[in-house]
Order: sequence, then structure tokens, then C-alpha cells
Amino acid sequence: MSAIRLPDGSVRRFDAPVTGDDLARAIGPGLARAAVAMVVSGRVVDLSSAIDADAEVRFITREDPEVLGLIRHDAAHVLAEAVQELYPGTEVTIGPAIENGFYYDFAHEPPFTPEDFPPIEAKMREIVAARAPFVREVWERAEAIAFFEAKGEKYKADIIRDLPEDETITLYRQGGWVDLCRGPHMRTTGDVGTAFKLMRTAGAYWRGDHRNPMLSRIYGTAWRNQKELDSYLAMLAEVERRDHRRISREMDLFHLQDEAVGSVFWHPLGWRLYRAIESYLRRRLDADGYQEVRTPQLVDRSLWEKSGHWEKFGAHMFTAEVADEHRTLALKPMNCPCHVQIFTRRLRSYRELPLRLAEFGSCHRYEPSGALHGIMRVRAFTQDDAHIFCTEEQIAAETIRFMALLSTVYRDLGFPAFEVKFADRPDVRAGSDETWDRAEAALREACAAASVAYTLNPGEGAFYGPKLEFVLKDAIGRDWQCGTLQVDFVMPERLDAEYVAEDGTRRRPVMLHRAILGSFERFIGILIEQYAGRLPLWLAPLQVVVTTIVSDADAYAALVARACEAAGLSVQQDNRNEKINAKVREWSLRHVPVLLVVGRREAEAGTVAVRRLGAAEQEVLPLGKAVGRLAAEARSPDLRPAAA
Repeated sequence: MSAIRLPDGSVRRFDAPVTGDDLARAIGPGLARAAVAMVVSGRVVDLSSAIDADAEVRFITREDPEVLGLIRHDAAHVLAEAVQELYPGTEVTIGPAIENGFYYDFAHEPPFTPEDFPPIEAKMREIVAARAPFVREVWERAEAIAFFEAKGEKYKADIIRDLPEDETITLYRQGGWVDLCRGPHMRTTGDVGTAFKLMRTAGAYWRGDHRNPMLSRIYGTAWRNQKELDSYLAMLAEVERRDHRRISREMDLFHLQDEAVGSVFWHPLGWRLYRAIESYLRRRLDADGYQEVRTPQLVDRSLWEKSGHWEKFGAHMFTAEVADEHRTLALKPMNCPCHVQIFTRRLRSYRELPLRLAEFGSCHRYEPSGALHGIMRVRAFTQDDAHIFCTEEQIAAETIRFMALLSTVYRDLGFPAFEVKFADRPDVRAGSDETWDRAEAALREACAAASVAYTLNPGEGAFYGPKLEFVLKDAIGRDWQCGTLQVDFVMPERLDAEYVAEDGTRRRPVMLHRAILGSFERFIGILIEQYAGRLPLWLAPLQVVVTTIVSDADAYAALVARACEAAGLSVQQDNRNEKINAKVREWSLRHVPVLLVVGRREAEAGTVAVRRLGAAEQEVLPLGKAVGRLAAEARSPDLRPAAA
């Protein structure tokens, strides 16, 4: 007899194995209609699965968040069936559910394009309307290989050959169409619903290997209902409107090109924005007791091997062979081993701890070209990196101090709230379990001392220590993991860092790896999208444009521009013989936050018409008052007078 415990605590007992369908019907007709899958002792399975032992069971309905993964998985199968019906001879390969949707890779010539979507979507709706049951079948390995080879499906046959010998081979049938799949699935194709949309196509090498054939990938999205789909599509439209690549072209901030893949060409205005953030952060670090350092770009392979980075990150390092010295140099992918070299250059005393070394360090990492995305994902980037060498007893105090710094920086940059995740030991890591126990316990205690609430992000720690991840939420609800704080007992040991303790013994320091922005490039991209290009005045690279209504005001416009420059404002003068409405529109499209409009009347009165980006009205002010107000607003937050 099996005992099945339900979420409400009740227990149902059965003398024989019972399927999820039977159990749902035994509980009630409403649940039998609503359930699409079930969770048996923590594992999602089909409703047709039999329960033959004691278990905890929870049913999944369309109201549950995890149903989205099932909807998207099943939608991928529906897509594949639709494609093969419309385009006979097309081979299917893999089609997983992914975040916000699904995709399927096809061997088809010519590759699919968005113009193919309308008939495919129409066929998908027919398949959904047919409500064909998903039926799980267990096959012998040889039988399944022969089946797919007979259909001309060599990719599916290859997948089966590569599965472990003890793997159960399962196929799922939906009507007359069959696919290799581990499952689980919902009840029928009808459970997919109609809230789906095909989004885009892409090329994808079979198994991600460029030596293999190129496949045609179709991406789609699927949701529980039309309202969710419409909301997602509206969010995508907003993402497009805020795309930092498009906005940067409008603002003339930077560009990227094939001759330097993954590296940024900063234009004058973009570099002004970069420097404004760098200068602000440098002042904050100076005030918080950090000492800025600079370390080499090219570092011998031996240091990376000793630190453990070569084994972990070697495939992502750019290297240079020095033939006459018979050595390999690597462009540094991170700064931490170099900072240890500064620490170990001489014997340190406990009186010097905590020692906070900061660097705006230029780093390089190989990222596949397909993973690059504007300045959000690049190969050459600058980290706002720092390492705090301290004793174990100082970890909590340094965590409290860092949290205060990080919180105010995020607030100043427009992110008043953030989430914290605790990432513990990964499967592949350096150091003993005892060392990791100490590090994780120390970080938990530091969080308690700093009153830091966190959620667990299991297995996502750095390879040398656990870390806190600081996650920002932007204006349209997207999460961005930026800052980190990592507790490291391993690297000081590997690189032989030590200090003289108060009792005269030599001990290993603890190394706290910490960053706030993460990388300047990525964070600037986040900022551009957060503000949709309408940066606050203190960050705007071009803060003011003085523009004339008539040429008679050109001389006065020059005087206004000089007054702005004298007040420290970034200003440009526009005396073109164009209509003022056209000028306003052009500078608005370039996201200039303030226009000072002048004509004969303003020149005679010594005033300016202040027009703010996005505002329908303008304000006429005396020149001195307008410039003073703008100069105060443009002052960096850390340089503003403290509130009374």
C-alpha cells in the first residue's frame, strides 16, 4: 500500500499503483480538469505516471508559475510538428524551453526567415486545437535508432547513440507525430494554449561546434494567457526603445567594429560619461580608505597557474608567446592575483590591516562572438575592482562598511533598492571542504552583523570562495547582477600571502574581493537603458545646448554659453539658421537634458528660456539664476552640500 501526502497535509492510501490522472479524479472533478502535470517527491512528471510508493504529491495547474516551463516545452514540440508538416524533409534536432520561451533547431535549406512564421503559427494553432494527447513510450535503444534513421532523422539517431548506456530511451507521441524526449509533458497539445508567438530566427551549429553543419533555429515565446503574452511583447517593445546600442548612436557615445571585436571605441561624449562615473567612484573610494593601484596587463602564465585561474579560465584568456624568452604571457582576465603581488612585496603587519587596494583594472576575456551584446558583453572591459586584505575578525566590520558604500553609490546612480543573493560553493572549486565551511560561515555571520537579508543562489560561488551578489532591478523590471563581495581563504594560501600577527606569528590574511559596478562598460549600458538615454544632469555628457531663435541673438547665445562653461557645465551652441521647433526636436532626439533658448527678447532682458527634455512647458529665468540652478543640479551627488 502506498501513502500519498498532499499539500494540505492529508494522506491518500492506495493498494495498487495509481496514476496522476486517477489521483486527481479521486480528489475531485475540478482538480481533474485543471491539473496538467504533477510534482512527485520534488520531481515534475506526467499525469500518466504511476505512483507505486509513498510520496508527496502536488499538482500543477495553469495558475502555477512552473507551468510556464511545461507550456514552452510542449510548444517546442508543436512547432517541430508544424514545421515538418509544412516542410517535408526537414530534420528536427533539439528544442528546449528557455527563459521566456523556447526554440527548435532544424536542418532545412534555405534557412527559415520571419516571413515563414505566419503559416507555421497557423499550423501550430491547428495542432493545439486538435488536442492530441502526449503519450510517453519507452523504446529499446537499437529500435529507436532504426526508427529515426528510417525517417531520415540522423540527428535524432546520433543523440540516442550518445546517451549513456543505462539511459531509458523515451519517445513522446502527439497524434501521428513522434519525437525523442525525456519529458515531462502536459496532457494534450491543447494545454499549450494560443498565447504563443514566433519571434526570430538564427543560425546555430549542431552541438555548438563550428565544424558541424549550420542549423536553422526558430525562437518563440509562450505564456499562460493572452494578457501575459501582450505584457511580454509590450516589455520587449520597451526594451527596444531603451536599447543602449540605438540610444548611443543617437547620443554619439561609442561604437564597435569588426576590426576590434568586443572592444569599445569611446567617442568624446561617451568618454565624458565614462569619466564622470570614474571620477565619482574614485572620490568615493578615496573617502572610504581605499588605496588605488595599477597592475600590468600582461602577466606570465606561471602566476595564473599558481593562483588556479589558468585551470579554471585558461580557455577564456588571450595569450601572447614571447619566443626569445620561451614564455607565455596572458592578458589578465581579472586583477586579484596582481593585487596579491603588491601585498606580498614586503612583509605586512597586522597594524596595516585591513588594507584596501582598489584598481580600475583593464581586463580581457574571450567571449564567443555570438555572446557579445553592445557594451553589455564585451571582451575588453574595466572592473571597479578592489581587494580587502584583513583578518577573520575584521570580515564583519568590512562587510558593514562595504554595504554602506555600495548602497549609497547605487542610490546616487538611480537604484535605491537592490536584492542580495548568497552564492555558496560550486561543484568545481579550489580549497578543502573545511576551508569552504569557514568561508561560508564567516560570510553568513557578516551578513547577520550587517543586517543583510539574502536569498540563496546554490552552487554559484566563485571557485575560491562564497560570495554575495547584488542584483539591481531596472525601470522595466529586469534584474542585473552587478556588485559582488567574496570571502576568499584560498588565494592567499596559494600565493603565499601572510602578515605578522600581534603575537609575532605569521598568518594568512583573508581576501575580500569586491566590486560595485562590476564593469564600467556593462554598467554604463545598464544606466543608458535605465534612463532611456535621459541621464540625470550630473551624468549627461552634453548637459546644455544654447540655441537661437533668430540670428540677431547669436552674440548673446555665445555669452550664455560662456557663462555655462564658467559654471562647469558641458555646453554646445547651436546658431544654425533652422526653425526653433526643428532644433528642439533634433536635440531632444539626442537626449540633451536642457535647452537654453534665446531670441531678441531674451537678449534684451538678459534671460533664457529653459526647456527641459520631455517637458511641454519652458521657464524663463534671468541668466544668472538659470546657470546657478543648473550648476547646482549638475554637481555630483558626493559633492553636494549635506542636507540640513
